[in-house]
Amino acid sequence: MAITISNAYIETFENTVRQLAQQKQSLLRKAVTEVNKQSESHNWERLAASEARAKTSARMESPAGGNGSGAVGSTDGLVWDRRKTTIATFDTGEVIEAEDIVQMLVEPKSASTENLVMNMNRAVDDIIIAAATGGATDGSGSAVPVPAGQTVGDYTGEIDLDFVLEVQEKFDENDVDPDEARFFVIGPKQKRKLFQLIEVVSGDYQDKKALATGYMPNFLGFNWIVSNRLNAPSAGQLDCFAMTKKALGLHVAGDIRSRVAERPDMSFAWQVYLMMNMAAVRVEDEHLVWAKLADTV
Repeated sequence: MAITISNAYIETFENTVRQLAQQKQSLLRKAVTEVNKQSESHNWERLAASEARAKTSARMESPAGGNGSGAVGSTDGLVWDRRKTTIATFDTGEVIEAEDIVQMLVEPKSASTENLVMNMNRAVDDIIIAAATGGATDGSGSAVPVPAGQTVGDYTGEIDLDFVLEVQEKFDENDVDPDEARFFVIGPKQKRKLFQLIEVVSGDYQDKKALATGYMPNFLGFNWIVSNRLNAPSAGQLDCFAMTKKALGLHVAGDIRSRVAERPDMSFAWQVYLMMNMAAVRVEDEHLVWAKLADTV
């Protein structure tokens, strides 16, 4: 005789949705300069450093230009230029059938919206990362690459104390104000490598217990951000970068916004739709250092 007691077994289900492990918020938005303007494009005005001249005699003719060339009657003025962002639109969405809703214990519209908001937040980081080491657009529409002098490494070396000090040296050579908050964006392997340094984990060097908390201390003046979205030019390579908030400009014409509505054209299914209008550009090259690191430990 067949045993059929299993037919009376009960299955139980959660009444909440588990959002699987993922980056929920933008990690880099706090590390850039953000403007909120409803426009197609935005010009980021730049003014180069100038120099004073030595006045070598009485009643010298006043300099006509502010570049400090010292030449009498010079017409060279201060050097102005600009960087430009042109807005792009990003969107995402999901369609939920009416019959899906009545056949589920959970309410799928709110869970889907929450999930899509997180994916848009990650897209903000992608916009910023692409601008950090990509070509910046100037006022004439030409692409401006990261200056060669603003790069450290060639993808063959792992991050270590001297590498971080070399990045710091770039900021010092550029006279970057030490009061400007500095951020270093790295990957998980770089964090692991840094945690192997006694200077990072020892209480003799740090007042924060890195090994106890698992979080990077304010090591060498940097706020450390660990991202899984950095560009990998090739296997075992990673494009990391250090910057201040002045390095990158984020133009937000329309922040992340969502709509949930019925679709009469799709059997009155529910449409969850999110969009944003943003662009980013590298504004001050001197405030960003491209760290070309081996993605190994």
